Amino acid sequence: MKAHTAVQIIKQDDKPMFAVIPYEQYLTLIQSADEDVYLPNEVVGLQIEKGLSLIAAWRHYKSLSQLQLADLMGISQPAVAQIEKEGCTPQLATLEKAAKAMGIKVEQLTD
Repeated sequence: MKAHTAVQIIKQDDKPMFAVIPYEQYLTLIQSADEDVYLPNEVVGLQIEKGLSLIAAWRHYKSLSQLQLADLMGISQPAVAQIEKEGCTPQLATLEKAAKAMGIKVEQLTD
């Protein structure tokens, strides 16, 4: 059972406008928010509108060519083309390389 936390509610015109919480609770909330994984609308749009895989959509979003991504990952361009094919399930190590190369979290490359 969670301990009760005193929350101060600030009202304007008799409507609740703000909730003031203890600082420690605030820190816990923002730390858990950092752990959330988000996909930019543009990445989702590329997946839907162009039928791209998640890796390909991210590559387009980051304005990288297949060759540039391949160089950053330390693999060949045909290998990038292969992992970008719809329905391909790259190994975790490959996803980790791609995520690192594009500066994103590996969770952003998995559905």
